[in-house]
Parts: sequence; C-alpha cells; structure tokens
Amino acid sequence: MNAILSLVISSGVVGGLVAIALFGVWAAPHAFGVPRAAFEWLFGVVIPYSAVIVFFVGVIYKVVQWGKSPVPFRIPSTCAQQKSLPWIKYGYAEKLDNPVNNCGVIGRMLLEVLCFRSLFRNTRMEYGGGGGIRYKPAKWLWLAAIVFHYTFLVIILRHLRFFTDPMPFFVPIIEKVDGFFQFYLPVVYQSGLLLGAALTFLLLRRLLDPKIRYISLPADYFPLFLILAIAKTGILMRYVFKVDVVGIKELTMGLITLQPTIPEGISVLFYIHVFLVSVLFMYFPFSKLMHLGGVFLSPTRNLANNSRIVRHINPWNPDIKHHTYEAYEDDFRERMVEVGLPVEKELPPNPKEEPAEAEAAEE
Repeated sequence: MNAILSLVISSGVVGGLVAIALFGVWAAPHAFGVPRAAFEWLFGVVIPYSAVIVFFVGVIYKVVQWGKSPVPFRIPSTCAQQKSLPWIKYGYAEKLDNPVNNCGVIGRMLLEVLCFRSLFRNTRMEYGGGGGIRYKPAKWLWLAAIVFHYTFLVIILRHLRFFTDPMPFFVPIIEKVDGFFQFYLPVVYQSGLLLGAALTFLLLRRLLDPKIRYISLPADYFPLFLILAIAKTGILMRYVFKVDVVGIKELTMGLITLQPTIPEGISVLFYIHVFLVSVLFMYFPFSKLMHLGGVFLSPTRNLANNSRIVRHINPWNPDIKHHTYEAYEDDFRERMVEVGLPVEKELPPNPKEEPAEAEAAEE
C-alpha cells in the first residue's frame, strides 16, 4: 500500500477517535438535548469497562490458541555453538545463546525480555559502492525500542497513584527519579519526553527508510499515532490545561472498586484521553502489540536446544501398522521375479513341476 495512503488512513482514524470523544462529551449533549452526565457516563464508565473486558478476553484467547499450537520438535533459533564434544568450546555465552537446559532458557528469556538481546544484535542490509551488499548494526533501533518500552512502563507505574489508595511505596520513588531534573512547575517527567522522542524516531524510521516504508501498512502506523495522541493529551492535561485531579482520582477509584461515579467539573480533555486509552486496550489483543505475550510462547526462544542429548518423539503420532519390505516382497515376489527385479528370497519350487523335471532327467 502507498505510504501516503497508509499515513492518511491511520492518522485519519486517530483523528476521528479524538473527534468522537470531543463530540460525544462536549457537543452531543447540546445537539441531542441529552444531559451531559449520560455521555460522561458512557465515556468514563461504560467504554473503559468494555475495553478492559475485551483486553483480558482477547489476551487469554490469543494465549490459549498459541498454547494449543503443536510444537513436537525443538526449533530454537541460535547463533552459537551447540553443546557437543567435551573439547569443543561451550562457554557462558554459548550457554545463554544456545541453552541445553531450563536454566539456560530462563537466562536467555530474561535477556530477551529485559534487554532485547536479539534486537541489539540486529543488522540492516545496505547496497555499497559497486553494487555490493554490506551489513551494518542497527543500534539506534534497539535504543529507541528500549527507551519506548521502559518509559511506557514508568508512565504506567506512575499512573498507579490514580488507581490505588494508599499508593504503593515505589510510586513516589519512581516519580522522584523520573522528575529529578526539575526545571518547571509542575515537575517535568523525563519519561514523557523520552516516550515522545522514541515514538518520533520509530515513526520517522518507517517514513525515511525506503524498504521499511514499502512494506509498512496502516496497521503499522496506527499504534504509533494512537500512542502519540495518548501521550499528547496526557502532557496537555499536566502542563497546559488545568484539570480536576481530585475528581479524576475519585472517578478512577470508583472504577477500580466497581462503584463508578462521575464527579462534576472533569475536563473534556480527560475523557478524550481515557477514550484513546480504551481504544488501545481493545486494539491490543488483535494487533502486533501482542508480541508482549507472544515472546514468552515463541518456540524459537523458550525451548532448550538439546536434540543431541534427548530424543524427541512426536507425542501425538497415531498408531500405524507398518508395512515392512519383507511383507511387501512376500506380497509381490512373483511379479518382481517375472519382470526381473532382484528379490531377497527366491521363489519356492513349484511341486507340480518337480515330477516332470525328474522324468526328464531319467530319460
């Protein structure tokens, strides 16, 4: 699909979502003569609850479907020497990259999940002078991915202050560390700025790299635009427009305790922010974002490469009555002899022919 068309579709969808929330909370009550509280209940209670249900049901369904996928043999993708003869080197690096036991698999998965080890070792192909091909490291992509995922995690943990009472002990610590570089009031959190920078890099990478731009679809741009819109609305609420934090806390605590309530005076911008987050929750299980759970169920990562140590037999092979070559030859020996094919056992002598042969010998 054309890159411009993909951009227009994905950005248009995100813009349409913002317009839906804005119209629903701000303009619809005046247009339809319905109390604003009804639309605030829709966008502040009904949609968030529906999004959480879709999220968990979708994730569980995906995980169950992946868990049912047959993996009869060991297929880990490795870049290191497999454990072999004692005199062949098999050190700590090989034990993590090509593990033969569960401890090695756990270490490999920790490096993959926490440090994105395979992405760190990723390379990109380029055409050099004279038409040759060369490979270069792609460390900037790894850095942007690390920054994006960890800042997103920090932001989620910081938001626990709105959903818990009392707050977990680590939330104030995270906020102090995140806002240590104080140069503005309210405190500017570095995680928000770094998240925006990482998203911008990932978006520009898809736009400026011809190969990636060629294979990119609206499904690749939509999550980027959606998360950017969520980040921008959050930044606007914190640094630009004043919102009723006490009312928001009361609303979110009502959602958590299953006693929803809609306080008065909450900004429309907050409902836009919540609506976009709800859309992200509902979109998550059916998109590429499900690699969050898929990385733990990938047989190329979570299996020990012990094919030389343990014989793996397909556990659901049906019981088949094998037809051996001996039985095959017994069934077709006469025909094989007639056409001149070699046989392991010769045909037994015909009893009717034996007396005739004996009479001929006597004469």
